[in-house]
Amino acid sequence: MKLFEIFLTGVALAMDAFAVSICKGIKMKKLKWSHLVIIAIFFGGFQMLMPLIGWLLGSQLVQYIEAFDHWIAFVLLAIIGGNMIKESLDKDTCEMDPDFSFKTMLMMAIATSIDALAVGVSFAFLKVNIWTAILVIGLTTAAFSGVGLKLGNVFGCRYKSKAELAGGIILVLIGLKILIEHLLA
Repeated sequence: MKLFEIFLTGVALAMDAFAVSICKGIKMKKLKWSHLVIIAIFFGGFQMLMPLIGWLLGSQLVQYIEAFDHWIAFVLLAIIGGNMIKESLDKDTCEMDPDFSFKTMLMMAIATSIDALAVGVSFAFLKVNIWTAILVIGLTTAAFSGVGLKLGNVFGCRYKSKAELAGGIILVLIGLKILIEHLLA
């Protein structure tokens, strides 16, 4: 994977955190810098940690499934992307508690980064430089989370479903690209 593809993966993975940040921003009367820092650290940090854990797990399995690893990467990315597309089409409201306590932020950070664990597994099969990948993914998510919080505070829930749809489409397309490259090689 090239750096641009890693960046696109980071953007796609950041969309859940972006959407949650928008919802949190909607509920806030006054946005403080500390809120931006908290959300960026929690969401960006977990988006770095989960792919690393997935990569460590996947690295242990590479030798056993190298012959069909591209199919696994494709399926994982397609499932994650498909889920994001499906969620973007749900007509749910943007209800969220503006609580920034450690417990609340920890649960939300874990929930929005589970898909990054599966992406980390696929990174092991693709032999991606994990340190570059997690840095790009974490910084991208931190930035998107801060921007999402501000956008939610200013504009409301208009962009939540569009962000999830874009993220899902990007992951599915990256999965297709990986599969096609391996099949044509």
